[in-house]
Amino acid sequence: MIDTGNTAWLLMSAALVMLMTPGLAFFYGGMSRAKSVLNMMLMSFGSIAVISVLWVAVGHSLTYAPGYGPLELFIGGFDYVGLSNIITEVDEEGGFPLLVDAGFQMMFAVITVALISGAIADRAKFGAWLLFAPVWALLVYFPVAHWVWGDGWVARLHEFTGLPEVIDFAGGTAVHINAGAAALALVIVLGRRKGFGSESMRPHNLPFVLLGAALLWFGWFGFNGGSAYAANEEAALALVNTQAATAAATAAWMLVERLRYGKVSALGFASGAIAGLVAITPAAANVTPMGAVAVGAISGAVCAYAISWKFKFKYDDALDVVGIHMVGGIVGCLALGFLASSAVPGEGAAGLIYGGGVGLLVAQAISVIGVMAYTFVVTWVIAKIIDLVIGFRIAEEVETNGLDHELHAESAYAFDELDELEEEAVSSSTPPGGETVSPRSGG
Repeated sequence: MIDTGNTAWLLMSAALVMLMTPGLAFFYGGMSRAKSVLNMMLMSFGSIAVISVLWVAVGHSLTYAPGYGPLELFIGGFDYVGLSNIITEVDEEGGFPLLVDAGFQMMFAVITVALISGAIADRAKFGAWLLFAPVWALLVYFPVAHWVWGDGWVARLHEFTGLPEVIDFAGGTAVHINAGAAALALVIVLGRRKGFGSESMRPHNLPFVLLGAALLWFGWFGFNGGSAYAANEEAALALVNTQAATAAATAAWMLVERLRYGKVSALGFASGAIAGLVAITPAAANVTPMGAVAVGAISGAVCAYAISWKFKFKYDDALDVVGIHMVGGIVGCLALGFLASSAVPGEGAAGLIYGGGVGLLVAQAISVIGVMAYTFVVTWVIAKIIDLVIGFRIAEEVETNGLDHELHAESAYAFDELDELEEEAVSSSTPPGGETVSPRSGG
């Protein structure tokens, strides 16, 4: 029997998560330089196109279908290839069609790949990115998502070690640490942008950044709330915790900015919000609302410092994917070892503060380290091979002129037309004597 309430909630949650990737495009596009904003946004939209098709073809199957023997610990099987075998199937416990779950998880795969793109802004070939995206999904995202949410080694770690079950409610490891570690590997392969550390590379459109952050924040209620797979008290807790953690993270980030620089910025507010959303993702249904406030505040403060590490260690993480997603994901996953509560609707062990002992913290740390190590190494290899075969980085001349014009024959802003209009206006305002009157002076 179909549970219409659960099915409707999952359908809505899938739509909310879908909205996050266009939101990410605005967030990253606003943070980019004006001459490359379209390229940056197209990397997110390109991920929607490529990964959606790949997910239908093999992704859902490799993530969730039963595997084969010992290989099941690392990757799923082929029973769900093309999704044909699950079109009429219904989840017995939740009462929702399995196809709804496939659509919901498709959106997770899409945004995980898109998240990586922000690290390599202003310097990657678009074609190389469209090749990297499906290869990375096949070799990294699908296996890691299987480890965590399928029947992989992370999900079964407690069977082999006697430790508590790893908690990752909505993607601290599979999405955020995964994307952040991949971003770090990519920036090492591609190298730093021309002028990194010496030229100003400020965001060109802060209203875009705030709009993107707002869309991400809105969509995240589906990201976390939908991961309950039911319209129930667990989804309600995830929704409240998502809001509480995000609000606390923005406050903490702004406080750090005020103490360090004497001012609070719009970019800082938006970045703090994303840091809080990232950190609460793995913990949304396993901490109390006050625990969520603590997770958010810690992540906001830590990530506010972490984004400056790129200057200290000389890696060019253009839009702070490492500093926010990898670091925020680590904070959220490890915070569960302290703040997880057994007095919440969802299942899971208690953390240290609630008398659960050190076991959960150890389990969480193993999952974090395992995902980071695998993702970094495999991503580095993928990027290196692509770079050797077709070249991953654009030519210096293209980088200087801007990727929008050189790669896409377009511009987000009609600079040439504006210049021509300005020249015409100045010319038309020149009196017979030759004295020029500013077209903005009202003369």
